[in-house]
Amino acid sequence: MFLDRFKKFPKNRILYLITIAGFLIVLLVEIFVFIPIEATVSGYGILDYEFAWTSSRVEIIFSVWGTDGIDNQLMAIYWDFLFIVGYVSLAFGLIIIVLRRSNSKIETIGSFMAITPFLTGIFDVIENVFLITMANTPTSVSNPQPLIASLSATLKFGLLFAAIIYFVIALITILITKFKKRNE
Repeated sequence: MFLDRFKKFPKNRILYLITIAGFLIVLLVEIFVFIPIEATVSGYGILDYEFAWTSSRVEIIFSVWGTDGIDNQLMAIYWDFLFIVGYVSLAFGLIIIVLRRSNSKIETIGSFMAITPFLTGIFDVIENVFLITMANTPTSVSNPQPLIASLSATLKFGLLFAAIIYFVIALITILITKFKKRNE
């Protein structure tokens, strides 16, 4: 069964290492790359760029950022590929950890939710490719590029939100079940 694969692989120690490594990557890239870069850019942030939707909106963002701002954000986008590895590992690990401790409907949903971090990563890579393409040719951004980047960002955040909601609900369910068993 599909669910049994997630219950058996990888072993707990490997799963915990993957999860911790993902957390550390996310934390370090956020602290040492994303926060400092965002502090240097004025007017529009990376989320504005991800959700620009049209070439005219991208042109406005680029004009506010200027060459240095575009270069800084381009560097952040390149670092985002490492960040993707981090958050996919972290999210996958957390989902599998609660999946292994859950039962019934939560378990069934979790077996499907376990793939959402990977789908999120795929959409993030697609988004990054289009963001990089636009930043490398800031004077010739065509309309399909920001549309595809923004659509990918929407799907990425939607799937990530679904994974987080699943994790929180599964964790609460596990804790309630443990609490009830302890009090019986």
